[in-house]
Amino acid sequence: MTRPASAASPSPVSPCRGGVRVTVRLTPRAAASRVTGMALDDAGTRALKVSVTAPPEDGKANAALLKLLAKVCGRPPSALAIVSGLQHRIKVVAIAGDPPALMRRLEEAGLHVREL
Repeated sequence: MTRPASAASPSPVSPCRGGVRVTVRLTPRAAASRVTGMALDDAGTRALKVSVTAPPEDGKANAALLKLLAKVCGRPPSALAIVSGLQHRIKVVAIAGDPPALMRRLEEAGLHVREL
């Protein structure tokens, strides 16, 4: 059953202790590595749609995801970790740092995390 739009989670990015968490829908083996938009599942959960050129083998797609998100948010790759969904398309990535600064950086990158 689909939840009404007003009940949907407002953003795929949420502040947490020591940083932010980003819900991601990953597409491996894409033509280019990039953030492609937003996805909304049947439960009303929003996710950042990310495509990477790496295959989903031996952790290559996950590593490419972390590298891309690190570049987008201006953090070293060591500040990012996949905390949920390691072997699934939907993942939760933790980004360590100051939550307000990370939210601003993601918005500056064009993700408009607060209004989605």
